[in-house]
Amino acid sequence: MSDTIENVLILQGGGSLGAFGCGVFKALASSNIKLDIIAGTSIGGLNASIIAGSRKEEDHPEKALEQFWLELGEGSSSIIKSNTNLNPPFINGLKTILELKNEFESFLARGYPMSRITSSTNTTSTSNIAAHSAITHISQIKSIQSFYNAAIHGNNKVFMPRWRPEYALTDPKYFTPLEWTYLYDHSPLINTLEKYIDYNRLQPNGRPNARLIITAVNVLTSEPLIFDSSKQQITSKHILATTGYPRYYFRWVEVEKGIYAWDGSLLSNTPLREVIDASPAKDKRVFLVENYPRYSEKLPDNLLEVEHRTRDIMFCDKTLHNKKLAKAITYYLEFINELYHVIEDRFDLENVQDKEKFEKIKTKYKKIAEEHGAQIKSLHYISRDEPFPDLYENADFSIDTIKASIRDGELKTKQILSDCYRHQRNVV
Repeated sequence: MSDTIENVLILQGGGSLGAFGCGVFKALASSNIKLDIIAGTSIGGLNASIIAGSRKEEDHPEKALEQFWLELGEGSSSIIKSNTNLNPPFINGLKTILELKNEFESFLARGYPMSRITSSTNTTSTSNIAAHSAITHISQIKSIQSFYNAAIHGNNKVFMPRWRPEYALTDPKYFTPLEWTYLYDHSPLINTLEKYIDYNRLQPNGRPNARLIITAVNVLTSEPLIFDSSKQQITSKHILATTGYPRYYFRWVEVEKGIYAWDGSLLSNTPLREVIDASPAKDKRVFLVENYPRYSEKLPDNLLEVEHRTRDIMFCDKTLHNKKLAKAITYYLEFINELYHVIEDRFDLENVQDKEKFEKIKTKYKKIAEEHGAQIKSLHYISRDEPFPDLYENADFSIDTIKASIRDGELKTKQILSDCYRHQRNVV
């Protein structure tokens, strides 16, 4: 309905999978796509906050976001190294397996065919399946190692276990774990973000890189909480709220007196509806980052894969209805607009009563158009691939995995943008 089209980036939650969104934003920035609104929840809300509020001395917010993710990866690696002697036996066992994995990869790199590993009667297809299976197990083992190291030792850039000795003097319930409502303190994230975010920018007239919208949920009422930089000052506590996922055993956050918030992904992991509600009169071009794929090429083969697919379905994008509804509302508004002009021609505006009736109709129409007039002109899904899906992938903050996720997001986005430009040229 409007002449203005806003560019919108929607970032899903997903723990370490958020590195994929970093790559997506890098590609959008390198293509000089100026974003008007950035919205996210959970790790997506954290990404969005860095993008929107990156410090002014940093001319390229995509660099700040990437550096943040690399710092998380390095923090994860340092935890593993510094706690080598504190690891339970099964962690050290996994490390031994990883060493064998490196030898296996080196073996393949030297060009040995898989047929030498299997019997001479195996087909090429069987060899490929064996190679795929081996790599899948290696990927899963690596994710499990990263997951358990983080679960046991934390990551001092993001969260720390509540049972660490240094909390004994500050945590009044340290010695009464049966009364605990969380296991991990994610307030260390505040210190990490101080290097990347200028919170003065995340407020009305604060001149952010884009309007920021992040979401959470009220613990007591289940109502959505929407934090919008064009309407309020967004602070570190709002970021802690949007990332306070209770299934990761993070704590709730009191964002206002008596209002306790958890991670917004509990209600919706894709805050597109919140964007439409917050900016209802301007048409939009939306880039939607999917950390959890909607589609799967095959059924699960075991219980772990069942759990994995269940999680994908729980957190995948479910906003297709919002897109259809926006189109329907636009159609109705256009129809009402036609009727409006017909009525205008039928009214005798010299007559006081007719003029008053017409003005009431005009006011109602204008109000409806302003509140519901936005149309989604295009919606680009940028979906993360899962060649080796495993249950622990969203808790794998190892530096190699982070770098690979950033690279994947960047490549996928560039391909989608290239396809869009090609399509536009063909249409012209």
